[in-house]
Amino acid sequence: MEKILIIDDDESIRESLVNLLSRWKYRTISAENGRQGIDLALSENPDLIISDIRMPKMSGLDVLDELQKLKLAIRVIIITAHDDMSTTIQAMQKGAYDFVEKPIETERLRVSIQRALENKRLSETIKGISTESEFNVENTIIGKTETMKEIFKKIGSVSDNRVTVLIRGESGTGKELVAKAIHHGGVTKNYPFVAINCTAITETLLESELFGHVKGAFTGSQKDKKGKFELADQGTIFLDEISEMSVNLQAKLLRVLQEREFEPVGGNDTIPMKARVIAATNNNLEELVRQKRFREDLYFRLNVVNFELPPLRERMEDIPLLVNHFVSKINLELHKTVRKIPDEVIKYLQSYPWVGNVRELENLLMQAIVLTKGDVLLKENILIKKQWDTDPGSEDALLSLEEVERRHIAKVLTHFKWDKTKSAESLGISLPTLYNKIKIFKIEEQN
Repeated sequence: MEKILIIDDDESIRESLVNLLSRWKYRTISAENGRQGIDLALSENPDLIISDIRMPKMSGLDVLDELQKLKLAIRVIIITAHDDMSTTIQAMQKGAYDFVEKPIETERLRVSIQRALENKRLSETIKGISTESEFNVENTIIGKTETMKEIFKKIGSVSDNRVTVLIRGESGTGKELVAKAIHHGGVTKNYPFVAINCTAITETLLESELFGHVKGAFTGSQKDKKGKFELADQGTIFLDEISEMSVNLQAKLLRVLQEREFEPVGGNDTIPMKARVIAATNNNLEELVRQKRFREDLYFRLNVVNFELPPLRERMEDIPLLVNHFVSKINLELHKTVRKIPDEVIKYLQSYPWVGNVRELENLLMQAIVLTKGDVLLKENILIKKQWDTDPGSEDALLSLEEVERRHIAKVLTHFKWDKTKSAESLGISLPTLYNKIKIFKIEEQN
């Protein structure tokens, strides 16, 4: 029989709660103030605490603070008045499991108690994940599949020299993480890592960003400015979404790679290029070469060492490792204490197509952890769209991953009335990637 501690300075409320919980077959103990409640929590180790929020000397908020200081992982349901919503928010931020408004609705309280106790039982049956004291995102790539092991080996091989590298993979697969691992793992680690997204800047500005400019080179250039290649020095310059670079700028980049020098916009003096170049793309460069949209000679210059990053749907066995890693990381960032993940949650995540890959998984887990009460990550807090929560024996559950991905993208586009910018944001992919997938899957807008 589970034991519930009631803390309230109003004797009549304490008595009514004791009588109610006794009828529901719970053991009860009670305290008339917060201090006495904390003493009973230490000596009696209750399964749950129900506490009023407004009490003299030690409020319900103070009780929550004290429980945290004492590291007592006891679920707490706070009782609050209708007009006390700001305090309720503070209570939830301090770790309260739930709150029940006055006047108390008995069914609402009963459900809250059941859920809190079930959460406690679940927590006790699941092994907690290890807590990482520090995260170095630059060097963190998670995976144990053979494909990922080969990627780790290749990182080790190229990091000790300045060879040019091309990283390919869908949006969200971790291309920049691989670039940073190469940079921080070898000869460039003591120099800058400079990243630039070729889709985020217009062509005219991109040239200046890459190579710098001299004063008066164009309207508004009131002083000399160093470009990314110069700022990178002997480190790494990471050119993300290289396929989106204009053909004109591709020619200038080719010359830099060939001659190992460049000129600022509007300048005459050449500057030696000392940095290692790592480029990344989520597009098919060979196809773009055939279409004359990407220079073949530049393609060969970039494709000295090639990394092909697998989409998450092709390495589902890495989901448990990734979830443990991200949950620990998000705990530190959000000051949360989620430590336990039921097997059903892992299996649920492994059934999802992950159009946005690892980045989408991290974003989804962050949403879930924000909503999680206690230390157990529950399936109900995983905000996967309902169309994916299917019966394993249903016809939809037997679709290929490619068809699942196609349908998912089509549904998102329809939901946002073919607003591609909003659809890409929802899917966790870049706009060029969305356009590419619409083309590959031959998705058409329905009238």
